[in-house]
Amino acid sequence: MKCVYTAANLPDAQLLHDLLEQAGIAAHIFNANAMGALGELPLAAAYPQVWIAQLHQEAHAHAVIASYQQRGPALAQRICGGCTESNPGEFDLCWNCGQTLPA
Repeated sequence: MKCVYTAANLPDAQLLHDLLEQAGIAAHIFNANAMGALGELPLAAAYPQVWIAQLHQEAHAHAVIASYQQRGPALAQRICGGCTESNPGEFDLCWNCGQTLPA
C-alpha cells in the first residue's frame, strides 16, 4: 500500500477516494477520525490520507488526482435528463435520482 494523497479534510479525502474507486483503483482512507485527536496528535498526523492498495496503479492514481485538482467548480446549473431536477454545476450525478448528468 502507498499513500498518494493527504487531504485537507475528510470530505476532500472521501471525494478523491470515490474518484479513484470509479477509475478502478482500490483505495482506502486512513486517519478518517484523527481530527478529533488534535492536541494529542501532531497536526500533520491528523490529516486524512488516501492510500492505494496496488503499487502498479500509482501512475494512474496520480493522473486521477491531477485531474481532480485541476477541476474548477462549474458555475452553471445542470438539468437532469431523467427527472428534470436542477443540479449544481460541479455535480456529476443527479442529487435526486442518481442519473449521470450531461456535460
